[in-house]
Amino acid sequence: MSVAEIDVNALQAEALLTDKPEHILVTYWRRLRRHRLATASLALLLAMILLVIIGPMVMDRLTYYNVSRGQYVNYARDTQDLAARNAAPAAAHPLGTDELGRDVLYRLLVAGRLSLTIAFTVVFAQETVGMFLGAVSGYFGRWVDNSIQRVVEFVIILPTLPLLLTLSSILRNLRIESLPPEWSQAVVIILILSVFGWTGSCRLARGMVLSLRNQEFTEASKALGLGDLQIILRHMMPNALPPIIVNATLGLSNVILVESALSFLGFGIQQPVATWGNMLQDVQKDMFTAPWKALYPGLAIFMASLAFNYLGDGLRDALDPRLKL
Repeated sequence: MSVAEIDVNALQAEALLTDKPEHILVTYWRRLRRHRLATASLALLLAMILLVIIGPMVMDRLTYYNVSRGQYVNYARDTQDLAARNAAPAAAHPLGTDELGRDVLYRLLVAGRLSLTIAFTVVFAQETVGMFLGAVSGYFGRWVDNSIQRVVEFVIILPTLPLLLTLSSILRNLRIESLPPEWSQAVVIILILSVFGWTGSCRLARGMVLSLRNQEFTEASKALGLGDLQIILRHMMPNALPPIIVNATLGLSNVILVESALSFLGFGIQQPVATWGNMLQDVQKDMFTAPWKALYPGLAIFMASLAFNYLGDGLRDALDPRLKL
């Protein structure tokens, strides 16, 4: 063997020894990109979030030239203008106006901001509480596990929809002095939905922790002097995170649908605060004269729910440890 071949082989061996392993997040991203519907759904959701955040702020500052008035006026505001009610789409109002003359596009974006905020907040609270209780249940076992699981079973068998309607009806007039009216109502809805939605993540986390608590790294952590709470927070919960993330993405679409249903039935966020659900409720009286107005909030709910479901499907494949690289 020549000296040149020896040098090449030595360099290749050194590269293999010094090559850093790929970061786990990069691996997850490469897997997710293979799922085209999930990637498209992620792009759509990011676009929707940016649009509902930035859109109303931009529209508040835009003006257009009103020929009849002979002056520049604000492009769109969430104010009543009975003279322009149920107007057809035009330059001033791209999606037209509602029964009170308010710009539909502006209200659709503001409603999306509140509906998505409620969805993300509820899911974050549900998954955090459920994952912690599930990790505690699976780690300690015995009477702790029995107590938590009996509570889980009790919450699961409750008739959720009648309870949601009853509690929403009782608490919807509750006002928090430090918050605007729309956020006071949103806090009530968030609390109600969070109370009944943590059981799924609790069971998922418990199942993961049951398979992890007797492994070597847990015994090593105890030998190093870590307490039970530290082991749960540092090792059990992070290892149970992948299925929780998938469950959270699937739960987002469910929260949007439930909140929209409550608002549509009149038990959720009340007018004049706009959500996608109560925008559908307002269209009921105009279904025979302007049925197209139901298309906008309905399409927004449909697109958001579908995108969250496809994203959850893609994340399930991307986070699966059994999947080959």
